[in-house]
Amino acid sequence: MKRHSITTFLFFAFFGVVTLTAQSTVQKRADQLFYKFAYAKAIPEYEKMVTGRNSVHAFQRLAECYLMLRDFEKSLPYFKRFINEPETPTNYYFKYAMALKSSGQEKEALKWLKRYKKLHKNDPRVKQFLKDGNLASVVFNSKERYEVEPVHFNTRYSEFGSFVHDGQLYFSSSRREVASEDVYGWNNEAWLDIFHVTEGSSMDVPKKFKGEINSKFHESSMVFSTDYKNDTIIYFTRNSYFKNKESFYTKKEDKNIEKLNNLKIFKAEKVDGEWKVTRNLKTNADHYSTGHPTVNSTRTLLYFASDRPGGYGGTDIYYCKIHPRGGVGMPINAGPIVNTPGNEMFPYINNEGQLFFSSDGHVGFGQLDVFATVSDENGEIKEVVNLGKPLNSEKDDFGYYAMDNGVDGYVSSNRKGGKGGDDIYKFRFIPSLTLEGMVTDAINLQPLDEVTISLFDQKSGELVHRTVTDEQGRYEMEVNRGQNYMIEAVRKTHPHKHVYFSTQTVKRVTRSVVQNIELEPILDVKVLADLNKIYFDFNKSDIRPDAARELDKVVKLMTNTYPEMIIRLESHTDPVGSHAYNDKLSERRAKSTYEYLIANGIDEHRIISFKGYGKRKLINDCTGLKDCDQEQLELNRRTEFPVVQLKNNYLAKSK
Repeated sequence: MKRHSITTFLFFAFFGVVTLTAQSTVQKRADQLFYKFAYAKAIPEYEKMVTGRNSVHAFQRLAECYLMLRDFEKSLPYFKRFINEPETPTNYYFKYAMALKSSGQEKEALKWLKRYKKLHKNDPRVKQFLKDGNLASVVFNSKERYEVEPVHFNTRYSEFGSFVHDGQLYFSSSRREVASEDVYGWNNEAWLDIFHVTEGSSMDVPKKFKGEINSKFHESSMVFSTDYKNDTIIYFTRNSYFKNKESFYTKKEDKNIEKLNNLKIFKAEKVDGEWKVTRNLKTNADHYSTGHPTVNSTRTLLYFASDRPGGYGGTDIYYCKIHPRGGVGMPINAGPIVNTPGNEMFPYINNEGQLFFSSDGHVGFGQLDVFATVSDENGEIKEVVNLGKPLNSEKDDFGYYAMDNGVDGYVSSNRKGGKGGDDIYKFRFIPSLTLEGMVTDAINLQPLDEVTISLFDQKSGELVHRTVTDEQGRYEMEVNRGQNYMIEAVRKTHPHKHVYFSTQTVKRVTRSVVQNIELEPILDVKVLADLNKIYFDFNKSDIRPDAARELDKVVKLMTNTYPEMIIRLESHTDPVGSHAYNDKLSERRAKSTYEYLIANGIDEHRIISFKGYGKRKLINDCTGLKDCDQEQLELNRRTEFPVVQLKNNYLAKSK
């Protein structure tokens, strides 16, 4: 290869690597936002990918993002970019049907819904969610799911409500450190206090939080924030009145009104190195509860639950603006998309500003379920999404907390199998798993487009997905974890190849597995160059214009695709005339072909021979003008290119 060719090759190779790396970074960021329910933020990231190698993935995610934002009409153009492709996962049929239905295209929606139902006969969601109209809850979590396991520090008492700060996990518990501690008459357990344990440790023993926060009352739902001086502060929940061991009371004019578990939010600050309770927030009141505080990462909003008058149901989610000097504004109800006639509580804001909460008023799996909100680019909540099983159960699931990585977190539950009344469970989000790779030519290592990639389940032999490689030779499809697969790669220029792989040992945090494939080329110049037959006029050896166009394909193949290819030339005639005449004619035709290739840049040593075979190797039953027309005769007037070598160490079998 000439010096400038090598330089050019290296430049484009480097540029390709930079481009692919940039695309990979964009997709990683976009997917991370998607998994955190930050769909409005994910949209511009996915839009950067629509002309890249993972454009199909981008189209799918963009359709889902707009679907979640309930902007159904904007989702439809993206659905149309991939929905009819044979490799599209069939779960998108349901999503597309819902988008069509919500856009008023009932007839088209019914068609896709029937198509989905035909392939998923036992899926009860079709009737259930069409009836309830709970679109987003069924859209999310079709492939993504959670793994949930109890933490080691659960006891036979209650543990719930997690928050991680500086490597410590803080939670509430009614465990008794000494036998003499008072018990709460409601459940004969100790009063709730705040404890902490090293996050991620399987051995560390929880310790009670030091300072004024823990008291003879119940304390829970502690969160760390900062004040206007950027000093660390704490918000937490405490019961408002303590009368005796049996219950709490609200009082007015020294008369007991009713027995209630009223809550208030308090603020604690470090004073001379010790935590002191410094403020009872003005959002509190004696005649209703205010609790379960959480603060967004920019310390501009304080969210909480309250049963104050004027809400939509039992307890609602509210928020207050935090002023620059630390004051808290008037409570604002989070609105009817979040709040229901039931109970909404335990709000949490992740690092992307998405609100999570528990509710028994939205469609769920049991009593309290954990939901996520979907907000647009202006922060307006458009929908709520049930996080699905196993994070949610038939019992109460609440106190959701997610780590900044968007993968790990904690949830509280009184589900079956726990140690105490409430237990803390660690969850790990398991994103959908993508199989991706590049198909290249085994000789020149160049990417191969238009390779049909078929994915089969090894056990059943069933076709799972099918796709086609793009211009960069790349393919991508969703696969399940814990399965064994076979890939069949097919291209007309390369023999079929089967590749076996497994997702049995893929780590839970892995979002994609790579399976690159090399295909050996077929030793046939006509196939490799997509060559039409090279014809000659009767009794002539001139290179016709149509023949020149075909020979240019051979030049390109030998120059660009396989620069070490060595061939022979064989020329043939029709059966008209004697052997002697046709032998000489075919020799002239072979020579003219040879001279054309040499004149157009092919080195002489790469064509080891050119030979005329006359009429000895006819390709049909013609014997002359009496039994064949001109088209049939012309089929025999041809040149062929047997491959001797593709590469120095890759020799063709002699014929």
